[in-house]
Amino acid sequence: MRRVEVARVYDDPDGPPGTYRVLVDRLWPRGVRRDGLTFEEWAKDVAPSGELRRWYGHEPARFAEFARRYQGELREPASREVLERLRKVAEHKTLTLLTATRDVTLSGAEVLRRVLIEEGL
Repeated sequence: MRRVEVARVYDDPDGPPGTYRVLVDRLWPRGVRRDGLTFEEWAKDVAPSGELRRWYGHEPARFAEFARRYQGELREPASREVLERLRKVAEHKTLTLLTATRDVTLSGAEVLRRVLIEEGL
């Protein structure tokens, strides 16, 4: 098994060589030029819905409920397809999930990382 990591798009726009980098936010990160970010895929289909993202509002007290609801969204067919593809990539390369969220430990990317690891990497 390879590693699954979470990183902010603002911290290292290029990332280490040999890593498969996937933007997992539904919206393009503010202040980042499209040609200024190195990534292999923009996986909007696994990002939390706009409604869920607005409800959560990055309020730490809501994170557990956010994670539960988001895991439910990840069971949708479009999300399952992307999850399976990301799992296959992670069998051979380090997978880095990119997000613009300030606190990655309380982010959708972290929930996604846990789902990928717990469900079969």
